[in-house]
Amino acid sequence: MTLQQLAYFLAVARTRHFTRAAAEVRVAQPSLSKQIHALEKELGAELFSRARGNVALTPAGEALLPVARRILSDVDTARLEVAELVGLRRGRVRVGATPSLCASLFADVIKRYHDTYPGIRVSVTEGGSRDLVAALEAGDLDLALVIVSPADADRALTVVPVLREELVVASAAPLGVNRMRLTDLREHPLVMFRSGYDLRETTLAACRGAGFEPSFAVEGGEMDAVLRFVEVGLGVAIVPSTVLATRSLHGTPLTPTTSRTIALAHRTDVAPTSAGRAFRTVLLDFLRTAPLPTGVHPTP
Repeated sequence: MTLQQLAYFLAVARTRHFTRAAAEVRVAQPSLSKQIHALEKELGAELFSRARGNVALTPAGEALLPVARRILSDVDTARLEVAELVGLRRGRVRVGATPSLCASLFADVIKRYHDTYPGIRVSVTEGGSRDLVAALEAGDLDLALVIVSPADADRALTVVPVLREELVVASAAPLGVNRMRLTDLREHPLVMFRSGYDLRETTLAACRGAGFEPSFAVEGGEMDAVLRFVEVGLGVAIVPSTVLATRSLHGTPLTPTTSRTIALAHRTDVAPTSAGRAFRTVLLDFLRTAPLPTGVHPTP
């Protein structure tokens, strides 16, 4: 089994077409097919079904897919790590953050990092915490700021809490109170995030812990959609206070104060690259020294 064979395998898995895959990796189609056949012979199983011109992964191919991605990602990381030993003059770091952080302090962190290490390319992925955790595990990210949850104890990730975000009730008009109890949400239809979004799980758990099942006005959105639905008056939503800074929305704090913990995470079995370690240093220094948005507090 060779790295080239795995790269060809991933190209076919992405395109579901041998000719397009060959063009993508810049090799003649017969050569690509020969290497895929050699890989299948080595593994003792067909990786693709080729019935009537349709190319699909077999069960063996499905099993190989995440492993091949991790292997090539780790090889890429190794190449970058060696390159970065020249003094962080070049390289790449792939980082992820939740929408609330991308809309608030993350841009300032990226700016400070870029000013300090202008030769390092920074790739940013914005997404829900669960999606970012999956990207870390697949080797698609080097570091990510994710929501700490009990499930993280079962994952192959190293997580270091770095800050807390206060949660508020977002509404189109003032709710008439300085603070809102969770039980008060019985009287308000909620605009709910899509399934799998960490704020959805946080909201549902908080309401159920207060003894009631919330009613939904609409559900299924990402952060921007949820905030827009609230703006037009469809309902209220529990969101980090930081996302309201550029919106015409009112934020009512919850009582008792409700917050969530953000952690910097990376795969335990893959040490961060030099560029990744430098990003972690810049982030932690920023959290210690820079003025933070209202509702964001560094973790001791």
